[in-house]
Amino acid sequence: MGPWSLAAISGIVLAYIALETWRPRLLPPAIAFTGAGLLVGQEGFGWIDVSPEAESLRVLAEATLALVLFSDASAIDLRALRDGYALPARLLGIGLPLTIAAGTLAAVVVFSDLTLAEAAALAIVLAATDAALGQAVVTDARLPASIRQGLNVESGLNDGLCVPALIIALALAGADAGPLSGADAAQVVAESIGYGALMGAAGGLAAALVQRRAVAGGDEEQAQWRWLLTPVGAALAYGLAAPLGGSGFIAAFVAGLVFRAAGGPARALGQALPAQQLGGLLNAVTFVAFGAAFLKPLIERASWQEAVYALLSLTVVRMVPVAIATLGTRSSLATVAYLGWFGPRGLASIVFAVLVVEAEVPHASTIVDATALTVTASIVLHGLTARPLTERYLRRPDRPGIHAAPTTVSVPAAGARWPRSRPDATRAG
Repeated sequence: MGPWSLAAISGIVLAYIALETWRPRLLPPAIAFTGAGLLVGQEGFGWIDVSPEAESLRVLAEATLALVLFSDASAIDLRALRDGYALPARLLGIGLPLTIAAGTLAAVVVFSDLTLAEAAALAIVLAATDAALGQAVVTDARLPASIRQGLNVESGLNDGLCVPALIIALALAGADAGPLSGADAAQVVAESIGYGALMGAAGGLAAALVQRRAVAGGDEEQAQWRWLLTPVGAALAYGLAAPLGGSGFIAAFVAGLVFRAAGGPARALGQALPAQQLGGLLNAVTFVAFGAAFLKPLIERASWQEAVYALLSLTVVRMVPVAIATLGTRSSLATVAYLGWFGPRGLASIVFAVLVVEAEVPHASTIVDATALTVTASIVLHGLTARPLTERYLRRPDRPGIHAAPTTVSVPAAGARWPRSRPDATRAG
């Protein structure tokens, strides 16, 4: 992307900042940036020339996802999470595998040309959720911590957990794919998760040690460097894990958790987290690039099968596994439906779609088009419904599925500690 692309993207972000200043919350950011990307892309005004095959798009999307994962993880209070770990554990341990299985079955039924491995690849690409598209949910202080942190942790870890499964599926789906033994598959999974977690801990600890040192002896001149700890910590963890075969996304998320746990007083961590704004900027640029690279070809090629699959992916394929995963938690139907609906697809699916393009599987175009249509539908539907459905959920007189007043728990500012809430406030929905 050249100077015109830089100018176009900067102008789009500046225009959205102006819109938020004059008319706050008028338009969800993902919708605005994706639509603007379509407008200024090669098939529009032609100011941005980027394609799904572009290396720059992959690098941008992966860097953005790593930074967002680190930032989200570093804002999680591990004490509160320790009391309310049941929900994310259920969503990841039960809901995620069932979502992949249901997505694979749906793909086999809807797309007659996909092999089983290709159907599994599509299901895995769309199994990863993106809490950034549901910020109205994960940052609403009126909701209980269990729901907000459950969805946040789910979106942070399912990206990395999907990586080894996607690698195996793409290896099996390749045009000249050979047999893949169970031992080989187990090795891929073990290396992806193991090296990811180990290198993530190393990167997060390194950033935390620098943070603690800065808190002890820093001054105002040094403070200007502290905000770099977030992007540098995320990049270090990703860079250590990826060459070893580990998941860079698991590494980035684990690094954020370790950084939060070992980085010293929470009030000091807040000085290191303005880089979250950098993550927001990169997120905006990524969605502009997504709109420029994917939407126009998608509009021209989209089929009814892809539309049906997108609808299934956002509803039945996600919501039924979540309902099964929450059995036994005494959650109300409204809470289960709320958790099931807010599994938006965004940044991670874009990254995975680019990996599918690079893998050159026989029916990559079908997988990419179905992914792009699902992400586009999610951007619109989840962006428009996040606040209204949250308001409707909270207006229910019986506070469905909530066993303590949600106002006893507040969302922390970046790096701030969560106030202690009553033990029953942390139950899953």
